[in-house]
Amino acid sequence: MNPVRRRLLAWVAITSSSLLTPPLFADETTSQADATNAASVVQPGATLKLVGDTYKFTEGPIADDDGNVYFTDQPNDRIVRYDAETGVLSDWMSPCGRSNGLDFVAPGHLIACADANNELWSINLQDKSHELLVGSFDGRRFGGPNDCWVDADGTIYFTDPLYKRPYWKHEIPADNPRGVYRLGKDGTLTQVANDLVQPNGIIGDPENRQLWIADIGDKKTYRYNIADDGSLTNRKLFCEMGSDGMTLDQERNLYLTGGDGVTVFDAEGNKLGTISVPKRWTANVTFGGKGHRELFITAQDSVFTLPMRVSGLR
Repeated sequence: MNPVRRRLLAWVAITSSSLLTPPLFADETTSQADATNAASVVQPGATLKLVGDTYKFTEGPIADDDGNVYFTDQPNDRIVRYDAETGVLSDWMSPCGRSNGLDFVAPGHLIACADANNELWSINLQDKSHELLVGSFDGRRFGGPNDCWVDADGTIYFTDPLYKRPYWKHEIPADNPRGVYRLGKDGTLTQVANDLVQPNGIIGDPENRQLWIADIGDKKTYRYNIADDGSLTNRKLFCEMGSDGMTLDQERNLYLTGGDGVTVFDAEGNKLGTISVPKRWTANVTFGGKGHRELFITAQDSVFTLPMRVSGLR
């Protein structure tokens, strides 16, 4: 970046009247139209609300049909539940295999990227018992399933980067393959992507048969088509930004996390703006609350909510 352009970069801070700004670092290419488009996804007059800050590192938020959100506090080995009606936060399951990313699969089970032993779990919502789904591929232990998305038919896609954990009692080689995997309803496990530096966030659109995967190690996010056999085809660069987690709204705007905010892109990959979160790494994001019109953000030791004009894609 040349010095002139660097001097033009300016921090865009949140204010009480507007939480969704133009890009986090605005430059001379930012237009008033961009700012208007960005603000359109947030409920007018909405403010970011801190709803909890007693955690070590929050991750993996996912909402049930009633808008209640389940998220993880991985260093504390617990899954926490946010009640959509009361706003009350309560420990739901501990220990939980050091779960990271979560998603729901019918009937009544929660899929968890259980990082304690590099496994993928299915957790029964009624009695909180768990079943090991997979823990290795081709005889090699996973580097650590990180984030997951469940398709409408129950097929599970999950990312497997490698972040070495201090609590591991086993060694994972530094050259362990990083990949993205598909677990079919029949238990068949296949690798659907093996050319990413550090795959992390993942989200899908079951209706339009598309899947987004963030390569946080290469600062890029790709969009794929989901073929009839579940394989991924027609990879396209969606944007030059990686992400720790991600979600979609009904208008197919994509929300990426990292840094001090949640960056929103429209369906064509144009950056609309960034929801600033004060001085915290934003790990993940989902839509919860009534009508799934509340953006729920996990950010290091804290969780936030923000009322939205749009609802999340279910």
